[in-house]
Amino acid sequence: MILCITHSQDFYNIDIFFKYLQSKNIPYFRLNSDHLNHLYKISINENSFELTDDQGNSVHSDDIQGIWHRKAWEITIPEELDDEYKKIFLNEYRNLRYNILTILEHVPWINAYENERKIDGNKMLQLKIAKKNNLSIPETIFSNEEEKIKTFFNEYGKGKVIAKLHGVMAKTMNGENLFSTTIIDESTLEHISDIIYCPMIFQPYIHKEYELRIVYVDGEFFTGRINNKENADWRIAQGDYFWEEYELPENVKVSLDAMMKEMGLYMGAIDMIKGEDGNYYFLEVNPQGEWGMLQKDLNFPIAESIADHLIKRINTNE
Repeated sequence: MILCITHSQDFYNIDIFFKYLQSKNIPYFRLNSDHLNHLYKISINENSFELTDDQGNSVHSDDIQGIWHRKAWEITIPEELDDEYKKIFLNEYRNLRYNILTILEHVPWINAYENERKIDGNKMLQLKIAKKNNLSIPETIFSNEEEKIKTFFNEYGKGKVIAKLHGVMAKTMNGENLFSTTIIDESTLEHISDIIYCPMIFQPYIHKEYELRIVYVDGEFFTGRINNKENADWRIAQGDYFWEEYELPENVKVSLDAMMKEMGLYMGAIDMIKGEDGNYYFLEVNPQGEWGMLQKDLNFPIAESIADHLIKRINTNE
């Protein structure tokens, strides 16, 4: 039995994954993270749990052999609940969810839960590990201090820098994270004082040839190139953009593989850009990043690869 943790609006990627498991006669259970609340029947003791979802499907932790933590959404609060109880409701169901996940630490995960939390929640650590493994990274500062940001702009910006939130601003209906990416130039720098209310990551604007989305699955690379040269971020660009299959240089693959192993991640969606200076720049890795467009547009067997790697680890007790 494979447990897949996702959310109620997830489709396509997860459907391909489940269809592939069915072809292998491998049972699975879908746990929608946003519905892990009053809609589920849940019982936990010190080393096991049993739950029944809102469709009447049940699972016992003793039957779970492997886990893919595909996507996590916030737990849904019932509208009818009084405002004074909403904070308690959310806090207790968050704790319950965390207790469920820690009971399963001994089985193979696509990404170990604590490793994923640590890496996803620390972009500066990502850059540190990437640089340690011989990847080029942009000069970076994460700050709420106006003068430090202005100094950074003057030293590295050459007229403009990229500002982006460390965390998630919003999600689309299919679970994709949307990041607030903004170009800061001389005129907007004058109004940076409000940064005290929302610290951001700042990096020099790198003139690029193209952007790359790289899906890493335990040593395998599925890389797509998008023809977005003029916009700061392909995820918010409008226009006639399309994905093409791309072959990474071997030295970049070696460095990325070493980086992911040091991070303790079996899987992640990696963002890089190829600069006009010829360098490949690592930007970030999202352990739960989106890749459906690469499977759909380029026929990459990413869902099947994720399943195969997890099944292999289950069978070899890794």
